[in-house]
Amino acid sequence: MSVPAALTPILLLACSNVFMTFAWYGHLKYKSSPLLLAIVASWGIAFIEYCLAVPANRLGSSVYSTAQLKTIQEVITLVVFAGFSVFYLKEAFTWNHAVGFALIALGAFFIFHRW
Repeated sequence: MSVPAALTPILLLACSNVFMTFAWYGHLKYKSSPLLLAIVASWGIAFIEYCLAVPANRLGSSVYSTAQLKTIQEVITLVVFAGFSVFYLKEAFTWNHAVGFALIALGAFFIFHRW
């Protein structure tokens, strides 16, 4: 069973965003560790993220415009980040976060809607 061409970049971007979120924000749970260690660990994690994001965009460019690819990536980033901040960093997800994310999702609608 093969993955549809339109779904492949979305799955790769979702996986890359999990790694990106840990690379950028995972160290915040360990603020007492040395900054240099956080930087090096984050670079290592970001390498995996790039190994997924680059093929996602390369493959995705045959199905989506670059504006659509960027929009997909940003929406996925917000979803992953919201889950990460709540479940990993134990931060609250408040109504104003939901409204802000909904407005960004509305922007995504305009990117994908054909007028």
